Amino acid sequence: MKKKSILFILPDLNAGGAERIVTTIANHLPREKFSPSILLLRKEGLYLDFLQKDVEIVDIKTPRIRHSLKPILLQIRKRKPDIVFSGFGEVNAYLSLFIKLFPKTKFIARETNVVSKHVTRREIRFFYKFYNNYHKIICQSDDMKNDLVENFKIKKEKLIKINNPVDFSFIEEKLENSVKPESYKSDYKNVVAVGNLSSRKGFDNLLKVFGNLKDKNIILHILGDGRDKELLHQMKKDLGLENLIFHGVQKNPYPFLKFADLFVLSSRYEGFPNVLLEAGACGTYSLANNCKGGINEIIQPKINGEISDIENHVEFAKKILEILERKHDSEMIKNSINSRFSKEIILEKYFEVFEKI
Repeated sequence: MKKKSILFILPDLNAGGAERIVTTIANHLPREKFSPSILLLRKEGLYLDFLQKDVEIVDIKTPRIRHSLKPILLQIRKRKPDIVFSGFGEVNAYLSLFIKLFPKTKFIARETNVVSKHVTRREIRFFYKFYNNYHKIICQSDDMKNDLVENFKIKKEKLIKINNPVDFSFIEEKLENSVKPESYKSDYKNVVAVGNLSSRKGFDNLLKVFGNLKDKNIILHILGDGRDKELLHQMKKDLGLENLIFHGVQKNPYPFLKFADLFVLSSRYEGFPNVLLEAGACGTYSLANNCKGGINEIIQPKINGEISDIENHVEFAKKILEILERKHDSEMIKNSINSRFSKEIILEKYFEVFEKI
């Protein structure tokens, strides 16, 4: 049987949900059936180190997404892949207009967010008129599916819901011989949040929540970097948050998750948050903002976490205190995630799509 060639498309392999998922899929595709390669706008990012050696990297050396379309189309014409899998919203949008130029190639888009919340620029939204050109569109949550149908008139038969996978073996490898981070004080409760420092992740609200917890023995640890870094550091000063530590991007965030007393997701919207899955995979209880993006598909109340409205800063602070007073069963939390989102379960769904398309 002839192998199917799959060309994955991403801007880079820096730390992020889409990058993690594509890396996981490419690494675990059965090689007797599929031949994977990854086209990157820029060959950079920490996930390059985690790729299997037989995954070809195609580097088109294009710093800006808006300049990437022509070299992407040239690579598709040159390589003639059986499947093109575009895993980044803006690239997906641009590419949708040109799919019919390649009648022998099947095109799959993997959406990364609730589009109506995430894509606000009119010139980008224009391309979603052509989104039905895709043969299949993978959404991670019901919120994403419903949004595409209701706001962008995408045909329901084009849409497939596949939740994100958690690679337990990868996380366990990263946690082997791990110790509690030095910044985690034993006489304090340690709360962790992870994500890009941008408005979407809602860290401004989280800092306001911790403005109500300044007199408590609780430290907030934030992992990540981004354009709102200076703004958030200024907020820390203005609010007098001595119990807040910014750690920047961590190559191995898993010890921070494992040894935390609580993980908090403060996002204004999500696609299907990998870090919420990974916190659960580390056995850590979560408190998530009640936002769009599959949160209620991940959280099983009082088992692996809870949901609350972070815009109500006082009530969210009270919920943190209430959760920190309770004991949580880390094995039950892990099982809650593993039984629904393990890589074995989720990757099988991807492989089925690739085989049937």
